[in-house]
Amino acid sequence: MKMDIKMLVTIFVVNFSYITLNTIRFMLTMKGYRLIAPLVSMAEITIYVLGLSMVLNRLDNPLNLIVYALGYAVGISVGIKIEDYLALGYIMVTAILPSSTEQLNLPEILRDHGYGVTQSFGAGREGERMILEILSPRKNERSLYKLINEKEPRAFIISYEPKFISGGFWTKKVRKRNK
Repeated sequence: MKMDIKMLVTIFVVNFSYITLNTIRFMLTMKGYRLIAPLVSMAEITIYVLGLSMVLNRLDNPLNLIVYALGYAVGISVGIKIEDYLALGYIMVTAILPSSTEQLNLPEILRDHGYGVTQSFGAGREGERMILEILSPRKNERSLYKLINEKEPRAFIISYEPKFISGGFWTKKVRKRNK
C-alpha cells in the first residue's frame, strides 16, 4: 500500500472546506439569510461530492478515510470559530439582580453603553429582585456580561437568541443594520 501524501492533503482540505461551509451555511439558515444560505449550500454540496468520491474510489487505503474524518473534525472546529467571529444576530439577556443594587443605577449605565434595557421588579426566594431585559448584538455579548458582572457580581444572567424583533428602542437600529 503506497501512501500518496498529495492525495491525503487533498482529501483533508476538501472535507475541511466542506464541513466549514456546512457549519456556516447552517448558521446562516438559522439566522434567516434566505439568499446567501442556498448559495453557500451549492458550493458545500459540490465539495462534499468531490471529497466523498475521492475517498470511496480509494477505500483500499484506510488512511484516506482517517484523513477524511480528520478534515471533518477540524472543519467543525474552524466553522464554530468563524461563527463566533461573525456573531450574526442579536441576543436577549435577562439579568436578575438583588434589589439592593438599585443604587448602582445599572439600567442607566447599560443604556449609556447603547443597550436597550427594560427594567422591572420581581420577588425571589430571598426578597425583591430587579429584573433587566437587555437586547444586544451578539458581537457585544461578552462585553455586556463583563459590564454586568463588574457592576453586580451576584447577577443571575440568562441569554437566548430572539427570532423576531419588532417595535421599541431597537427597531430603527435593526432596520438600519439590515439595509
